[in-house]
Amino acid sequence: MPHAAALALIAAYYAAFNAGDHPAMLALLADDVRHDINQSPPAHGKPAFAAFMAEMRRAYDEHLTDITIMATADGTRAAAEYVVHGAYLASQPGLPAASGQRYLLPGGAFFAIANGRITRVTNYYNLEDWLAQVKP
Repeated sequence: MPHAAALALIAAYYAAFNAGDHPAMLALLADDVRHDINQSPPAHGKPAFAAFMAEMRRAYDEHLTDITIMATADGTRAAAEYVVHGAYLASQPGLPAASGQRYLLPGGAFFAIANGRITRVTNYYNLEDWLAQVKP
């Protein structure tokens, strides 16, 4: 996959995220996608990714801005950094109680790409920063 196509793929992924279009996000993933979630064990496959996104939609309202995407020349790897503008809507196990707390959090992601699909998504953000922002 050429560099420009990798950039377009990741841009489409984030456009779908910001539109809340999870089926469009899933369409960009390989069936056996690996999802490395910040501070959590990895998940494998589209069904696990879909379940994660459903839980995210239930517990958080997020929109990304300042998205910068980079890709290798051969298009097999990409990275992005962004700012998450969010609200914590539903309490999650082991986390503070949710009451609509708003947060602003820088984040980043790394991607592996093969055959025109995303084969790995690895997300990073500063959990301690997020916790400080949502503590009641």
